[in-house]
Amino acid sequence: MVIAIVVICLGIHEAAHAWVALKRGDTTARDLGRITLNPVPHIDPFMTILLPVVTYLTVGFPFGGAKPVPVNFYNLRHPFRDMALVALAGPGSNFLLAVLFFLCQKVFVVELGWWHSYAMADNVLTWAVVLNLILAAFNLLPIPPLDGSRVMAWILPKSLRASYVQLESFGLLLVVGFIFLWREKAMLIIHDMVRVLFEGVHAIVTLGGQW
Repeated sequence: MVIAIVVICLGIHEAAHAWVALKRGDTTARDLGRITLNPVPHIDPFMTILLPVVTYLTVGFPFGGAKPVPVNFYNLRHPFRDMALVALAGPGSNFLLAVLFFLCQKVFVVELGWWHSYAMADNVLTWAVVLNLILAAFNLLPIPPLDGSRVMAWILPKSLRASYVQLESFGLLLVVGFIFLWREKAMLIIHDMVRVLFEGVHAIVTLGGQW
């Protein structure tokens, strides 16, 4: 159930990219059928299936992703700013999904008591919250080609922007190196980001601790 939820949430993440790209003037993703909640068009055989299985069996935790949404930079009205907005839509969708799953847990488990704290549904909701926040945190890292790098490219001064954008040609190597060569530091950074994001989720759902 958790794996199914993760695949669906990855699809929503990519659909959010596609939808915002359309709103900012680029129809590429829409024309390819990527604005859909159906996870199938967002599945990449290597990134979504093979790579997570291989990394789980070799290093002990799955690493992968969905099929990236194509965005034509030159179709956007304000290219660097709009690319940042398109990028933020993905992690933003995961944050909102974490809010939704945490709200369901709060209502059905805590308030109504439909499932006791060790029930499968409660565990699934807990994992759904955590994994969506991990997806949001990981994608916000300013490492090309992750979503955070699009935001960084927008806010950097023009004198540094070109050199930074060129790093994307080494994107996969940079991400893999960060995760596997600096594993402890990477996990610590992501853990701290998830903690901050969860504080936001908790504040929203509990109305600042009043509920």
